Amino acid sequence: MTDVETSARSYRAVRTVLIVIVVAGLAIDAYVHFDLAKAYSPVKTSTLSQGDLFRAEAVVSILAALLLLFHPRRWTAAVAAVVAGAGLAAVLVYAYINVPRIGPIPAMYDAVWYTEKTISAIGEGAAFVAALILVFIPWGRTARTAVGAHGRAVTS
Repeated sequence: MTDVETSARSYRAVRTVLIVIVVAGLAIDAYVHFDLAKAYSPVKTSTLSQGDLFRAEAVVSILAALLLLFHPRRWTAAVAAVVAGAGLAAVLVYAYINVPRIGPIPAMYDAVWYTEKTISAIGEGAAFVAALILVFIPWGRTARTAVGAHGRAVTS
């Protein structure tokens, strides 16, 4: 096996591991939000409940995970990073800042860190970091190197 083939395989292996981390993190996020949605449904405005927002977060997490899993590209990793990062940002903001109601979005301040909330935040954080790495590591042609006529490895 040549250095070029070894390098290409290494990048594929790293991308595969990172995709698995992103998908697992988003799956954890979705499970926890679906599980907690009913308990948080009483927190609401006239149009939206926190349970509705939890269900929406779960659905978007599933869609981002499936998109990355079945169409692994730099842009689908970016979508996953936005979804995971937004979920992590929301849990951190609402845990440490008492944000008042914003239009149809209810006040969702919850300073208590219980097991499911912590697991969700860890899953979102892991998915966010892994997805960001996927955005910035070489994909496709940039991951392949070729040996030029002068005998040195060059990036194509």
